Amino acid sequence: MLQIIKFYKFFFVLSGLLVAASLVMLFAWGLNLGIDFRGGSLLELRFDQLPDTVQVTQNLTDSGFGEVSVQPAGEDHVIIKTQSFNSEDDRSKLLELLKNDYGNFEELRFDSIGPIIGAELRAKAYWQIVLVILGILLYIAYAFRRVSTGRSDKKITSWKMSLAAIVALIHDLLIVLGLFAFLGKFFHVEIDSLFITALLTVLGFSVHDTIVVFDRVRENLQRGSGETFEEILNYSVNQTLTRSINTSVTVLLVLLALAFFGGGSIFYFVIALLAGVTVGTYSSIYIASALLLIWNKAK
Repeated sequence: MLQIIKFYKFFFVLSGLLVAASLVMLFAWGLNLGIDFRGGSLLELRFDQLPDTVQVTQNLTDSGFGEVSVQPAGEDHVIIKTQSFNSEDDRSKLLELLKNDYGNFEELRFDSIGPIIGAELRAKAYWQIVLVILGILLYIAYAFRRVSTGRSDKKITSWKMSLAAIVALIHDLLIVLGLFAFLGKFFHVEIDSLFITALLTVLGFSVHDTIVVFDRVRENLQRGSGETFEEILNYSVNQTLTRSINTSVTVLLVLLALAFFGGGSIFYFVIALLAGVTVGTYSSIYIASALLLIWNKAK
């Protein structure tokens, strides 16, 4: 049997370093918000011959279109993000400029979001995450309300299980957010509504793994064996280890296929899921369970 819980201090140090690095990047660089959250316009164009995106960016900026982001999206697609157009004439002017300088193209998509709507979407995204975390807290507290046994050295309340799961979730969110702060700083990756969907998916997957482990802990505690709480916890984690890893690997293989063959429009959505599923599996095994041991010892 693997002595997983025995080395919980090592995993806490590792997680502490990852979370600290994520917080530093978030406070130092922040997240690069897309037009969904700050307002702006987006054009997706397909050219006969893909132009130099750096040159297009400089050309549009010099022509008075303000802050412009031009990114390739496939072999012949380009996504152009600008400040919100004041009128339809501004959009027509931009399209005419591109046609004159870079040849024929086909307009595939046009989206425009005002700054007020962007602020509303940003506030709703915050509330979605907060409400999901609160719902998970209440659900675990209710589902594991009869987890304690008669012996005081083996008692652990359902609220402590809820808090352990929430700490693990916050740990996962911070690491994913830190990763995207890094990507936004050095690779100009923007955060959009699809990224919020990825975060909510990560929350659901992570807590699913945690609940599986905690459910086995509850079963072993209720058997009332003579083992210590630490031994029961380690035994429970080992019982669910293969299942957790197999489930995660299956999901990761699907996500890797999407990352390679799914196209540029969902690439960073898939990257967020890849990071979240990996960190979520790790935290369910090594962080959430170890927190139960620490709180039991403290009591």
